Amino acid sequence: MEQQQMDARRARRVEVIDTAKTRSPFDQAATDVVRRWTRLGQDEAKTELFDGKARANASAYQRNIESYIGTVNIPVGLVGPLRIHGRVGTTDYWVPLATTEAALVASYNRGSKLLTAAGGCKARVVDEAVSRTPVFAFDRLTDAEIFADFITRHNDKLHSVVAGVTSHGQLISARPVIEGNHVYIDLRYKTEDASGQNMVTFASEAICKIILEHTPVEPSYWFLEGNFSGDKKATTQTLGDVRGKRVVADARIPRELVCQQLHTTPDRMVDYWYASAIGGVMSGSTGIQGHYANGLAALYLACGQDIACVAESATGITRLETTEEGDLYASVTLPNIMVGTVGGGTGLPSAKACLNILGLAGTGKSTALAEVSAAIVLAGELSIIGAFCSGDFAMAHRSLSRGEPLTRWK
Repeated sequence: MEQQQMDARRARRVEVIDTAKTRSPFDQAATDVVRRWTRLGQDEAKTELFDGKARANASAYQRNIESYIGTVNIPVGLVGPLRIHGRVGTTDYWVPLATTEAALVASYNRGSKLLTAAGGCKARVVDEAVSRTPVFAFDRLTDAEIFADFITRHNDKLHSVVAGVTSHGQLISARPVIEGNHVYIDLRYKTEDASGQNMVTFASEAICKIILEHTPVEPSYWFLEGNFSGDKKATTQTLGDVRGKRVVADARIPRELVCQQLHTTPDRMVDYWYASAIGGVMSGSTGIQGHYANGLAALYLACGQDIACVAESATGITRLETTEEGDLYASVTLPNIMVGTVGGGTGLPSAKACLNILGLAGTGKSTALAEVSAAIVLAGELSIIGAFCSGDFAMAHRSLSRGEPLTRWK
């Protein structure tokens, strides 16, 4: 009897081992989630966060999140058509925006329709570079100077190091910057269709290791990132330069369209722009713009971009002028657009669906996505400035968020 019980326990252990070997990544991922929810003991929350779709896609999220317990549903609205004359041609885009803020989609939709009615906007990526800035510390300034000169003289040799790490990016330049007895190296890369943050991190680490093997002076210590790149933060340095993609969009809006659709005039909108520019200077704002973060956060969230990059992407310059004919000229310049159409979160189910709505999923599409980013920002700037000039801003929010009737004040 005792022998039979031992044999039965041994058989159960073998069965468990065999099951673990044959369990699919989906089964394992889902089992891990169930285990976490068992620890939490929050059945009501589990019902909301770990529904059938979240369970079915559990394995798909494994490379994008740790300790996965489910998904958060954020409503997605549709904006468009938004006509863009981009580098590869003219396209009417339907743009998905994910947000919980009432009136946001309506505002961007109004701006997009205005631009399309005016014949569309032009958008161009005018520069491109993703940076990582390692820092090396030395005992004295003279050592830092020797090290910086070494980097400058061997700049070309660093390009081959990157080629050994990734086939999807290339080093543009390596510029040493001396501060006291520290040397920051501004490493700049092209990252093709990826946003490229991981790519440049891995490539920069490889470069640093090669530098340490051959440097004529040994640093006291070094760090892979010295906070000089502007990663995840607004900086005045990048305002006149580039991190990610520097994108410009502009349009000329006929006077009658401004009056009909925005209920104001080009002259009043320029008056507002001047006043808001002074207000921005007084507040210490980086750049001159109204609400870049609204449109970019909604677009980034819908399309699987790194949402934290909005901190740097929502930097730029909006400019309004009246033309000799009395029409409105409007432009936006965004030096920090960090977007990709491959890698990161772009392959997740909902993000891929939104990129497919745009027609911008996969390789060869990141430049167009950057153009869409700038164009949607331009649409938002026109709409919000128009709302302030016409006195519709508060009314629209009361109506769309609280269901109050539209009553335009005069």
